Amino acid sequence: MKNTVRFFFIVLLGISNSYGANTILFLGDSLTEGHGLSKESSYPSVVEKELLSKGHKDIKVLNGGISGSTSASGLSRLRWFLKAEPNILVLALGANDGLRGTKIEETKKNLINIVSLAQKNKMKVILCGMILPPNYGKDYQIKFSNLFVSLAKEYKLKLIPFLLEGVGGVKKLNLADGIHPNEEGYKIVAQNILKVLEKEL
Repeated sequence: MKNTVRFFFIVLLGISNSYGANTILFLGDSLTEGHGLSKESSYPSVVEKELLSKGHKDIKVLNGGISGSTSASGLSRLRWFLKAEPNILVLALGANDGLRGTKIEETKKNLINIVSLAQKNKMKVILCGMILPPNYGKDYQIKFSNLFVSLAKEYKLKLIPFLLEGVGGVKKLNLADGIHPNEEGYKIVAQNILKVLEKEL
């Protein structure tokens, strides 16, 4: 009997430790996936390395970035990742919505659905804001940026005002396409994340 109890204790211990005490899910698009680079160079991987080097041994990072994703696909992907029981969500979707000129109301609705599901599952949510190039029209550009600010305020989310702060538009920090960061660029993006994320651990 004692051996049986001991066996189940070991099994349960293994399950509980399969992911860290802080399981961080990065839900995003090609910027999160690390388009054009190795997985190890993506900013979620850089964040994980930084946290481990600082002594955060109880963390696990999940990269839920898929190239081309819009906010519309986020809810179904979050549902899939729920089995990993993440307790922190870094939400970095919406950039492709803006580039496609999606209605602000539609993007907001999609992001609200993602945030609501995350909060229902007791996740801390960090929202990553984005800024569009000026050629999309000043009115749309302002409304797009304000979307993230208003959403963070309404749902009491931690906000990173601009995910690509210090990187966007800087030629030497991006790939030839001028859109996606290179390895050096992602190191800066990771620091933008860490400034907010570390306070939540």
